[in-house]
Amino acid sequence: MSFHGPFRQVPQFQHGPERASARPPHTQHVDWHARYPNEVILRGPSDRRAVALTFDDGPDNVWTPLILSVLAKYSVKATFTCVGQMVQGNPAILQQIFQAGHNIENHSWSHPDFTKVSATEAKSQIERTNLLISQILHVKPRFFRPPYGAINDQVIAEVVSLGMKILYWDVDSLDWSGLTKEQVVANVLAHTEPGSIILMHSAGGRGGLADTVQALPSIIETFRREGYLLTTLADLLREPAYQ
Repeated sequence: MSFHGPFRQVPQFQHGPERASARPPHTQHVDWHARYPNEVILRGPSDRRAVALTFDDGPDNVWTPLILSVLAKYSVKATFTCVGQMVQGNPAILQQIFQAGHNIENHSWSHPDFTKVSATEAKSQIERTNLLISQILHVKPRFFRPPYGAINDQVIAEVVSLGMKILYWDVDSLDWSGLTKEQVVANVLAHTEPGSIILMHSAGGRGGLADTVQALPSIIETFRREGYLLTTLADLLREPAYQ
């Protein structure tokens, strides 16, 4: 695949893309899951060699279609956690994701740190995104992935009040941070176990996501050689994707 030539304008988040300073330490993920084992999903069951690829921050009109193309080539189903502002700008691509058999989940309206907004704003961010997705696809997401993985007890209570669960991850590719293809592959393969939920991105990134797109074939091919099934979040968890 070629990544040369001009790209179309991609909408920017109101609160900015991924940044390391906004992310809590990885160990906090485990702590929240331990405190709220039914509400905060860190990983799936380990009774089979299955994993879920999840892609944050889209859909955009540059990287998301390229990622969809790779997934289609390998007949892999994945999960896309979507930002409302991006859905608003790219409804046809959201439909393309859904029609290809991938799960669609909620990643807020404008990608703020939910520990720094009011309970009212947090609820509005989630509900506004759910409403737009449901208007386009006629399904309502059941899982919410908090931007930067930033949550607190108040955020968890708001999510649960909406009949949803919080989606974390146990494998972070760090693909948004400007890593090389080889580094992205190594981050994923070195930490994945049966039941893992793998965090990647379908929009944003420092300088784009060419290395994410280029890393995907190696990741998929290696998993398959090792007998792993790459599947949707709903299939991994054996739970409905939608409310």
